[in-house]
Amino acid sequence: MDFAASPRAAEYHGKVADFIAKEIEPVEEEYLRTLRELDDPWVVLPVIEELKAKAREQGLWNFFLPKTYSEATGQGVGLGNVEYAPLAELMGRHVIGSEVFNCNAPDTGNAEVLVHYGSEAQQRQWLDPLLAGEIRSAFCMTEPEVASSDATNMAATVVPDGEDVIVNGHKWFSTGIGHPNCKFVIFMGLTDPEAHRHARHTMVIVPVGAPGMKVERMLEVFGYHDEPYGHGEVSFDNVRVPRENVIADLGKGFEIAQGRLGPGRIHHCMRTIGLAERALEIGIRRAMERTAFGKPLVNLGGNRERIARARIAINQARLQVLHTAWLLDTEGALGALSELSQIKASVPSMAYEVIDMAIQLHGAGGLTNDFPLAGALAGARSLRLADGPDEVHLGVVSRIELAQYKTLDR
Repeated sequence: MDFAASPRAAEYHGKVADFIAKEIEPVEEEYLRTLRELDDPWVVLPVIEELKAKAREQGLWNFFLPKTYSEATGQGVGLGNVEYAPLAELMGRHVIGSEVFNCNAPDTGNAEVLVHYGSEAQQRQWLDPLLAGEIRSAFCMTEPEVASSDATNMAATVVPDGEDVIVNGHKWFSTGIGHPNCKFVIFMGLTDPEAHRHARHTMVIVPVGAPGMKVERMLEVFGYHDEPYGHGEVSFDNVRVPRENVIADLGKGFEIAQGRLGPGRIHHCMRTIGLAERALEIGIRRAMERTAFGKPLVNLGGNRERIARARIAINQARLQVLHTAWLLDTEGALGALSELSQIKASVPSMAYEVIDMAIQLHGAGGLTNDFPLAGALAGARSLRLADGPDEVHLGVVSRIELAQYKTLDR
């Protein structure tokens, strides 16, 4: 296996890095300050649309799209997972990075669902404007009343009724629902409780604002609302949508979910590695500039060893994710099943430890919004639950590992 960037991927890596340095880094701090000072921060500031327009004009757009789809449609740039992963890492260093290049979650995952499973009409109505950066989306799966770590517990329903389906349920942590340009959600619910446990559920497109759909509140995560995207609690009370909004077919929800999760975990993990890299960089600069007891902080209290261990942990995580991306490219999701769960369990924990160390190097200031570390810590900690908690992923890894021994004599 060779993780060296192809000439094309290296070219895009250089362009993205240059764009971030020249266009994003100089404005991000002011952008965040301005947003936080607004009475209503659930808005898109003009600078975001300006940056998006510049990125798209330079062809730095929709990097995440599957290579086959890009080659067939001319959308995106046609990179594999190994090629895209370093770009996701660059974007993950900055809060607004992924949005500027139209590569932010959950839109990337929703777009891939529509690419692989959406009808032509669904693609024209919802996918095309999503890929153009004109609208945003959300994904409604997790429910407050049940243990959503076991998706078969899902109580929300998608029930066919003539030429329509009726959607009922209570969802929360629906990321992206607070965005003013969020125009649709992909909702997953129970259709046939008597079917095989992996053929009971359905995914359906629900337009935001449909009668009976209500955003009850936006949820805080360690005091952060993550505006203007946010994580919302959403109720669906007899929401009626056309049958043609069903993705693939009734009962295909689990199949679609598994197809959605593979690349998404690569994207999540590489963005998180970028976040850890930036935290380490910020921490080292602070430790070299500040002195205590007559010495730079970097020379006190075992900080050099902590920095070394952080570098080792980040590099290990990156190689593990690149290996998983390579497996996904060469063998598909089933061939990388254990590895996808491994990185989802290991990378957020690594990032949390690195960010926590950087906060410690900043002292009390690291806990404030004067630095980007507190928000980064909240994001890294959240990922230990998002897209499946650690325990579920560790269970997958152990099950696959132990299966190798089941034929041994006891």
